Amino acid sequence: MIERAHTTTVLAILILASVGLLSAALAEDPEPRVAQPRGDLAAAEQTVINLFERLSPSVAYITSIAVKKDWYSLNIYEIPRGAGSGFVWDRQGHIVTNFHVLEGASSAKVTLSDQSTWEARVVGIAPEKDLAVLRVEAPRELLQPIPLGTSRDLKVGQSVLAIGNPFGLDRTLTTGVISALGREIESVTRTPIRDVIQTDAAINPGNSGGPLLDSAGRLIGVNTAIYSPSGAYAGIGFAIPADTVSWVVPELIAKGHIERPTLGVDIVTAQAVARVETEGALVIRVGRGSGAARAGIRGTERDRYGRVRLGDIIVAVGGQPIRTTDDLWLALDRRRAGEEVEVEVVRQAEHLTLSVVLGPSARR
Repeated sequence: MIERAHTTTVLAILILASVGLLSAALAEDPEPRVAQPRGDLAAAEQTVINLFERLSPSVAYITSIAVKKDWYSLNIYEIPRGAGSGFVWDRQGHIVTNFHVLEGASSAKVTLSDQSTWEARVVGIAPEKDLAVLRVEAPRELLQPIPLGTSRDLKVGQSVLAIGNPFGLDRTLTTGVISALGREIESVTRTPIRDVIQTDAAINPGNSGGPLLDSAGRLIGVNTAIYSPSGAYAGIGFAIPADTVSWVVPELIAKGHIERPTLGVDIVTAQAVARVETEGALVIRVGRGSGAARAGIRGTERDRYGRVRLGDIIVAVGGQPIRTTDDLWLALDRRRAGEEVEVEVVRQAEHLTLSVVLGPSARR
């Protein structure tokens, strides 16, 4: 009985002591945690931040609009068809974007950095370069043109920044490097776009038409396509080079289209050329009065017995080798109507060099 009472007393003392210690611990204030000062941003970080803050107002959100008819009420109404990016070209309200952003649309709207939205008028399109120019009647103070750079002196490994609206998330910044130069992609017209820039800066649907910038904040390309099995970013994006943009956009503003010079010939399809087992652009027809006709280029004909006599095969233009029809378009890409160019042809195993004066616009 005494031992049990003693044990009970000891337990009570221990319990009271524990409660007391717990109460004392609870009564103490917890040690405060204070956020540590970060210090200065790294120079590279501050550079990117400054570039984004300075240049993001130049980037626009493009909404393409389609017209739809209600077959019950016969009312016609507009619906958003797609979205992409663009950028301010000048203070006259010209906005540059990709042609494929507008393809199939009846109209477009442009949202500027202050979130104001403006009806846009299509000024010009170049499907073969996947470029288009819109114009908005916005106040000049809202229009901040992007600085124009060059692409001819770019180096693999250079830092780049892309600003756009991926998946509709406006003014999104991604960074990366130039992964490769001199790439070639196919436009919506199935003609090649050459000297394309490859980058690993994240580009997703909605980035199309947005600017690719160098570390000096200059436009070096227009983001236009990605290579991806899934349709989303996979580390390979492509941008139309600034040197192409710098001559295409002024032509679109002035004329509404690109004036492509022409030799004045019709060319056989690549499949037909392959059947005759030759390289080059086979001439099937020469336009009357064209530069090619005046230079003596011959087309494909039938003799009096009905046998086909192949025309001249163009194998070089201005010293640039021509192996396919696409090579011919590319050789004429940066030339102008009225310019004289040396054209090398093969005529029945004989090599001839002829001087051809390029003709005016051949819209394709």
